Amino acid sequence: MGEQDTGIVSVVDDDASLRRSVRNLLTSVGFRVQAFASAEEFLASPQRTHTACLVLDLRMAGMNGLELLKHLGTTGSRIPVVILTAHGDDEARQRALQAGAVAFLSKPFRGDALLDAVRTALNR
Repeated sequence: MGEQDTGIVSVVDDDASLRRSVRNLLTSVGFRVQAFASAEEFLASPQRTHTACLVLDLRMAGMNGLELLKHLGTTGSRIPVVILTAHGDDEARQRALQAGAVAFLSKPFRGDALLDAVRTALNR
């Protein structure tokens, strides 16, 4: 099965350049990617139901990444989540992992680390 057969990887980050970079990286290896500027935009999108993995920024205006992660958990969503953050202290990592994130990467991150985290999430 190729990367393109895995469903959509949704990227939620309020930084346009980071969204573009992550989208380019993931599409370069064959993933289908949809990008969103906010948690609210992701939740309102019909693409949400086709999301196989969510790459999510922790700190955003409006609903933050941890709040979205918790919201997905309370609604019974089983979308695996990879957290990206420039604010990766141990407390934030612990809270995100306890809320159900499958990986927690600090910005700047290595491309291969993100690809490995997404593949691991998809194979859960």
